[in-house]
Amino acid sequence: MINVLIADDQHLVRAGVRMLCEWTEDILVVGEAANGMEAVKLAEQVQPDVVLMDLHMPGMDGIAATREILRLRPATRVVVLTTFDDDDRLYPVLEAGACGFLAKDVPPSAVLDAVRRAAAGESPYSPTVLHRVVTRAARAWNGEGDRRRGTIRFTDREQEVLRLVAAGLSNNEIAEQMHIGLTTVKTHVSNLMTKTDTPNRVRLAVLAIQEGLADD
Repeated sequence: MINVLIADDQHLVRAGVRMLCEWTEDILVVGEAANGMEAVKLAEQVQPDVVLMDLHMPGMDGIAATREILRLRPATRVVVLTTFDDDDRLYPVLEAGACGFLAKDVPPSAVLDAVRRAAAGESPYSPTVLHRVVTRAARAWNGEGDRRRGTIRFTDREQEVLRLVAAGLSNNEIAEQMHIGLTTVKTHVSNLMTKTDTPNRVRLAVLAIQEGLADD
């Protein structure tokens, strides 16, 4: 059973996610928080596997709450619930330790999939949001990208994995598209992070853009 904490100041959002999870057999909502301070307090009490975290909340926002929850419970996985207006806050919340982000307008099945992927140790991202975030980050780091371009040598297989990571595909989706095993994909992604000294899939996606390996 995957224990989930919902942190969002909108009651309708919390009720909708709870109702969605109640239809599953493997996901249980163990708490709801209307602000960041409540989220931190509840995370200590109910010990969730996954937190669905809004960024805009009164008092302590989602970035600060994410940082504090992961300081207290490093094994907790935080998935950010985001809107189009949140782009400037997404990179800071990833630096705070969030494992992924999910647009609030995604289909219900995508929410459940994100919870399961996060609990399994993956990093769920809405592809459209990922593209906006990495494009902005790549532009902001353009000088660094110019200096690094071509300094790292990738195999053909590594280039293909990088391209698909930048497109927002999950490990399972990459395995299906490349016709290789899931374990092989995980190994490639892990090796790429080590090879490029990048801590997460977003940084890998940014690097793919800087290296000219991502699709437009």
